[in-house]
Amino acid sequence: MLQHMKVIVTGSGSGIGKAITLQCLQEGAAVMACDINEDALTELQADANTEQLSTYRLDISEYEDVSSFFAYISEKHPDVNGLVNNAGIYLGKSLLNYTPDEMAKVMNVNVMGSVYVSRCFGEMLLQQQRQGTIVNMSSVSGLEGSSDAVYGMSKAAILGLTKSCAMNFAPYIRVNAVAPTMVDTSMMEEIPVWRKEQYLNHQLIKQPLSPESVADTVIFLLSDKSRHYTGATFDINNGGYLR
Repeated sequence: MLQHMKVIVTGSGSGIGKAITLQCLQEGAAVMACDINEDALTELQADANTEQLSTYRLDISEYEDVSSFFAYISEKHPDVNGLVNNAGIYLGKSLLNYTPDEMAKVMNVNVMGSVYVSRCFGEMLLQQQRQGTIVNMSSVSGLEGSSDAVYGMSKAAILGLTKSCAMNFAPYIRVNAVAPTMVDTSMMEEIPVWRKEQYLNHQLIKQPLSPESVADTVIFLLSDKSRHYTGATFDINNGGYLR
């Protein structure tokens, strides 16, 4: 399905990002996997065991790092045509317990990181007048709200970024978002057990959402099968928010 794709995936060292990376490879894409954790990238490279995968240590919250990365990409992988903005952090705190530095860190990674990478990717393809696709990882927290106000705000911002980039990058680049409910990853260790049970009890589909299931939707959005979608949000929540 993705044999024609060369895809950048941020936050690819674990969780949803790793599942996306592995499924992209299985679908025939070449992947440039980015993460701030070098050990996780080494493990990913060993698990994938393919020359179709390249790994890069990247701090998306630093614009200079992102700019340098794209200077390398434009030289070594000038035919890149896919981007998955997946990297993010979750502290699981009440707004009252956040420090200013923690607020800045969440916003810099979850929002500005996606802004920086999207800008560099968009600029590259638009200058060349090439077709491409961006998939942004939001969250149900951006749609329904979150007990962690800073995280919820950051994921709501991603939805706005998705719509604006869909307009700014047309007609060359399609831009869509995925907004999963609670997914079984290490990030969810910050959620109290009672809250997890509350989420699950409200879901109409009882099979928990896995990283692989989220990756299925991302693969669809990267593929030509989604060629008529842009500026859309795919809300993957097992029907848990119907009233």
